[in-house]
Amino acid sequence: MISPQEAAEFLKNSNDILILTHQFPDGDTLGSAAALCCGLQKLNKRVQVKCSDPISSKYKFLFSTVKKQKFIPQTIVAVDIADLQLIGEPNQSLYGEKTDLCIDHHPSNSGYAKQSCVNPNAAATCEIIFDILNILGTDIDKAMADALYTGITTDTGCFKYINVTPLTYRIAADLVEKGANGHKINRLMFDTKSPARMELECNVLNTMEYFCQSRVAVIKITNDMIKSAGASEDDIEGLATIPRSIKGVLVGVTLREKSDGGIKVSLRAQPPLNASKICAAFGGGGHKGAAGCTFHTKMETAQKQILSEVIKYI
Repeated sequence: MISPQEAAEFLKNSNDILILTHQFPDGDTLGSAAALCCGLQKLNKRVQVKCSDPISSKYKFLFSTVKKQKFIPQTIVAVDIADLQLIGEPNQSLYGEKTDLCIDHHPSNSGYAKQSCVNPNAAATCEIIFDILNILGTDIDKAMADALYTGITTDTGCFKYINVTPLTYRIAADLVEKGANGHKINRLMFDTKSPARMELECNVLNTMEYFCQSRVAVIKITNDMIKSAGASEDDIEGLATIPRSIKGVLVGVTLREKSDGGIKVSLRAQPPLNASKICAAFGGGGHKGAAGCTFHTKMETAQKQILSEVIKYI
């Protein structure tokens, strides 16, 4: 494990840097990648960002000032990726085993990179990137501030989750002072829904089931629902927070059917339960409040298996 200072020194001495984000990219992995890419390009380094999946339209503004550069990568950096399998294909096969540095905030980080800069106390990887950019002496401009703020606000549920610390607020305030448009970003990330999202949300709510005296709530998202609503990845994001918002629910479980037939499970837990510990039983991980894992079974079987583990802690 290396410190942010050591990570900054490594990046300072590197060039032709490829930054990898995780599959099904969220605001934190994309915000981290965009800000770090811009910061390193300001130091006259050749840097590019790659993601195995398409980037949602609502996140494309993060890359508005990123310069497109072509080169053969000499240094591989992963941001907000806790495990190799989360890189996704084709990037996992192409670059995963060659990862030189991983910058992450997940306690479940598997240590797959040659060097890891992991701070599980950070609310988002963007907090660590903020620190590294300051150590490098890179001026954080408005575009970079927007990217870092996006990562922090999305990974904290607009500062509502238990992972928020006093430092999180201080960094967010600093970013706003540097030009981050917090109001606009928060509205885009949390308060803007398409008609397709509203239809999908309605259908998903109809799948709600309760277990353990209503302390566990389960929702399901099928490919048929997504297709019927004409929903995109943008529309699916955030649905996993629905069960946790119900009064009295300690664990919210979201089962999503994947295109390859597998089932992606998103778990949200209230203290003192640990979502990461529950998902770790199935090869997954994450944080105490939010974690995930994948099953290669039918949805009904995946539900039974994840509930059998959840019940142990209720």
